Amino acid sequence: MINVELLTGRRVELLNGEVIELSPEGEPHAYLSHEAAKYLGQLLGNRADMRQGKPIAISISSSEPEPDLAIAQSLGREYLQHHPYPENIFWLVEFSNTSLSKDIEIKPQAYAVAGICEYWVVDLKNQRLRVFRNPIDGNYQVEDTLSKGEICPLCFPDVVVAVPRLLEG
Repeated sequence: MINVELLTGRRVELLNGEVIELSPEGEPHAYLSHEAAKYLGQLLGNRADMRQGKPIAISISSSEPEPDLAIAQSLGREYLQHHPYPENIFWLVEFSNTSLSKDIEIKPQAYAVAGICEYWVVDLKNQRLRVFRNPIDGNYQVEDTLSKGEICPLCFPDVVVAVPRLLEG
């Protein structure tokens, strides 16, 4: 569909074999995801790439979602050949305003099946961070909800992320 330009001008992602129309990105979503990328980039330094709104390959043919932030291994030019695979991804962050049900019901399952160890959803309407961790048999075993305090990503336990910085910018 991409090669024959059927999707030209449309914001879509491939999830579980379906082409899903992406909601328009409003100002709070755009601002907060951009600020979070800068903040997390400062915390991580050169230990990871901050990929903003770029595809990831979570299965060979049926899913190529575009999370707001994919914190991935810095593989340089290797990404000319393929999008980050699950084994290249430290964790994912989605900013959710109008797509919350998809972001906390459909995407966690797809990411857990792929073996992505951690997935965060910044719920803009309710001002909280939903954290999904430890995928086993296609389901995350741990789900936490935070509205304040700090959190350390599983892959970088020495990095302390202030939850309000993600919620407020």
